[in-house]
Amino acid sequence: MAGTKKIILANPRGFCAGVDRAIAIVDKALDKYGAPIYVRHEVVHNKYVVDDLEARGAIFIEDIKDVPENSILIYSAHGVPLSVRMEAAAKNLRMIFDATCPLVNKVHVELKTLHRQGYAIVMIGHKNHPEVEGTMGQVDGNIFLLETESDIATLPLPRDIEKIAVVTQTTLSVDETKSIIEKLKTTFPNLRLPKNEDICYATQNRQDAVKKMATICDLLIVIGSKNSSNSNRLKELAENLGVKSYLIDFASEINEEWLKTTNTVGVTAGASAPEVLVEGVINKLKTYGFNSIETLTTIEEHMVFALPGELRA
Repeated sequence: MAGTKKIILANPRGFCAGVDRAIAIVDKALDKYGAPIYVRHEVVHNKYVVDDLEARGAIFIEDIKDVPENSILIYSAHGVPLSVRMEAAAKNLRMIFDATCPLVNKVHVELKTLHRQGYAIVMIGHKNHPEVEGTMGQVDGNIFLLETESDIATLPLPRDIEKIAVVTQTTLSVDETKSIIEKLKTTFPNLRLPKNEDICYATQNRQDAVKKMATICDLLIVIGSKNSSNSNRLKELAENLGVKSYLIDFASEINEEWLKTTNTVGVTAGASAPEVLVEGVINKLKTYGFNSIETLTTIEEHMVFALPGELRA
């Protein structure tokens, strides 16, 4: 019926404090020092953000060998292995800024402490994700990657091992990770858990919002890039709750066919997706008759992370 089509807008959504800080570091470095500024890996996993920074003079590289002498280098929000830091330190670089999310860095500190104490460490995370590579690369050996609950059986560790600990990637599915940890505790009775949850507040909050939206929406649109872990988890969570979900970078990707039998569309954005993309999606949905907008607020976020001293205004 005309006039009944509705958008439910998630709050919180989009940028988290770690992403805000990482993008601001690249922005302010470009403003202060001029182009080019070299960034090891995409500073955050969002096409719009990366394309915009590239247009301003940021050069995204994977190999430190590609950074010329006397250049400025920035590490991405995902963090880097110690081997990358050592390689960069050995070069004659003008300056290095670390945009690693402080919550990722917290896991690095925790992991290095456990390693010094002689613990075997199990990391729950996605193989080849830069955060996982950066975190596992903080120590030399005695660390094992676990992607799924079924991987526990293949861990090459005695079940009665006394010193075993677990850490996690910060952008995982909260519910799935809890399930894996419960299975780990059953398998390894001496398992040491993190002092605080490793999954970050923003990941948790955006997933909690999707859980509530899933009870009132016919369909969910998640704004985020395909290589964004936290955005993919939002899509998966909605689908696991029985709600059809699509992950898109831009409003132009919306297919009218998705909406033909839909009256209520949920809209959220991963932690690395800017609000301008949300506005674009809302405007596109309006062209299909979704003119009523309601905001579903599950929690207010006020986290802010400080910039490096050299880049503060």
